[in-house]
Amino acid sequence: MYAQIQNALAALDSMFAAYIVAPISAVLFFDVAFWDNGQPGEIVLPAVVVWLVAGAIYFTLKFRFINFRAFRHAIDCVRGRYTDPNAAGEISHFQALSAALSATVGLGNIAGVAVAVGLGGPGAIFWMVLAGLLGMSSKFAECSLGQKFRLIDENGQVTGGPMIYLRDGLAQRGLPRLGAVLSVIFAVMCIGGSFGGGNMFQSNQAFAIVRDQIPWLAANGAIGAAIFGLVMATVVGLVIVGGIRRIGEVAGILVPGMCLLYICAGMGVLAVNAGQIPAAVGTIFGSAFSLEAGLGGFVGVLIQGFRRAAFSNEAGVGSASIAHSAARTEEPLREGLVALLEPFIDTVVVCFMTGLVLVVSGAYADPNAGESIAMTAYAFATVFPWYPVVLSITAVLFAFSTMISWSYYGEKCWEHLFGSGSVLIYKMIFLFFCWAGAVFNAASVLDFGDLMILGMAFPNVMGVILLAGPLKKDLDVYLARLGAGEFPRHK
Repeated sequence: MYAQIQNALAALDSMFAAYIVAPISAVLFFDVAFWDNGQPGEIVLPAVVVWLVAGAIYFTLKFRFINFRAFRHAIDCVRGRYTDPNAAGEISHFQALSAALSATVGLGNIAGVAVAVGLGGPGAIFWMVLAGLLGMSSKFAECSLGQKFRLIDENGQVTGGPMIYLRDGLAQRGLPRLGAVLSVIFAVMCIGGSFGGGNMFQSNQAFAIVRDQIPWLAANGAIGAAIFGLVMATVVGLVIVGGIRRIGEVAGILVPGMCLLYICAGMGVLAVNAGQIPAAVGTIFGSAFSLEAGLGGFVGVLIQGFRRAAFSNEAGVGSASIAHSAARTEEPLREGLVALLEPFIDTVVVCFMTGLVLVVSGAYADPNAGESIAMTAYAFATVFPWYPVVLSITAVLFAFSTMISWSYYGEKCWEHLFGSGSVLIYKMIFLFFCWAGAVFNAASVLDFGDLMILGMAFPNVMGVILLAGPLKKDLDVYLARLGAGEFPRHK
């Protein structure tokens, strides 16, 4: 019986890779040949990543570097200096930011950075940070639109996000058919993203590190994974039944604490290796622009950095606008300004710190360090031998917080397509994938997660570009009113 269960789970994993991951990958990714010293060499160039980066550059220029000039005001908004507790919405600015961060600050920061460094070298860290800075503008645009076009029912429940602003916003621009099509495409991809990168990947990587700390799980292979997945699905299910209010409350407690714990440990590793930091930074910058491996090698490093940054902070993907649309405010642009802090915290701070730890510790070049999340655990263990145990707990909490937020994203898109009466079906499917993520092969889960989440960017970025003109006018008016002191400040 035991062997039959193992074989059944292996067969399920193979079918997932062959019939789901491979076909979608063929559509969203393509190969571009680069010539290196006269010899052709192929690297995989993800079209969706190019689309995300192009969009981020466009929004940064369109809104005149809003990612930098409104940074201080964004912090004041999160602190509640401009918060009206009686404004329409379900959660506060801080809770909206926490809920959105809980979906991004997670295993992408721990495992994703190690994946980027393992495949592209230390130079990928530089491109991750650059993508994070540019992504702040994308996040501002999409979350402002999420607030501007949100819908509030008679019970005060909010529905907002790309599936709404693509439909209603483009209809206002005289493009109702295009808006309707993009809205449906986004909703379908978002549901897939909630099953993949927002769920399966988290469960998979959480199990990978917990397995290393609990010998019984490692010894029992797929059976151990199935049990871990069942426990994870049960705990997640207890939270997601409460909706965005419950998710916002839990995220508001978990995310700050987890980030603080992780950052403090990382700073500890950097403090011990303080003398190596200048050389590590030099390695990161040098590797980012190195042509030692030819043009193909350079582009490969750049792509790994941008790809993992896009997966980590989700700027341009549109997912965070679903959470931010529920924030209590009468000023849509204000929530967009709050949202631009996400890529900064997620990528510029947390991902860069992780990457620096990997380099100063030498883990990135140590064959004994392993891959993905195991490499990060190895790096921290060079200073804190006991930290892999703490990291395993942190990883599970990161995974948990990401899954509960993504369940809300997928639920809203499911509701948009099929109505609120069928939401329970979505939640059951979501919990199944939570279990399946622990069981399936890590490579298949990683690819599926990337494909679904990054695929959301195609309809979202297109729609936001088309809506950027009116949004720019709204921004100019908001900043003028802010400069004139029209907004009341609270202590």
